[in-house]
Amino acid sequence: MSDRIELTLPADEEFRPVANLVVGGLGARLDLTYEHLDDLQTALDALLARRDDGGDITIAIEISDGAVRSTVGPFPDGGLRDLGGDSQELGLRRVLETVTDGFEVELRDGATFVVLTKRTAATAGAAG
Repeated sequence: MSDRIELTLPADEEFRPVANLVVGGLGARLDLTYEHLDDLQTALDALLARRDDGGDITIAIEISDGAVRSTVGPFPDGGLRDLGGDSQELGLRRVLETVTDGFEVELRDGATFVVLTKRTAATAGAAG
C-alpha cells in the first residue's frame, strides 16, 4: 500500500507549524512512535529553516513498504551547501544523518530537492 500527501506552502517561517501539524497527523494515523515522529519533524524543521523567503516550498510525504519518504524543496543554489560538509560538524548533514535512515539530494527541472527516508517501527524491527 502506498499513500501520498503533498503540501505546498509559503517558505516563510510563520508557516512551518502547518508542516509540523500535517506530519503529526500523519504520524498519529500511522501509529508512529514518538521517537520516529520527533525524528521526522526535526529533519523537516532543519530543512525548512534553509528557506525563509517569499517563494513556495513543497513537502511530499509518501508512505509505503514500511517507510516514510519525504521530499522537500525546491532549495536555491547554495542553500544546502553544508550537506556536502563533514558530518562531525554540527550542521544540516549531521542532523539529517542522525534523525533519518537516509537522505539524498535530487535535481529536478533545475531545482534542488532533498529526499528523506525514515523506516517505520515495523520495518526497523524486522531489519534489526
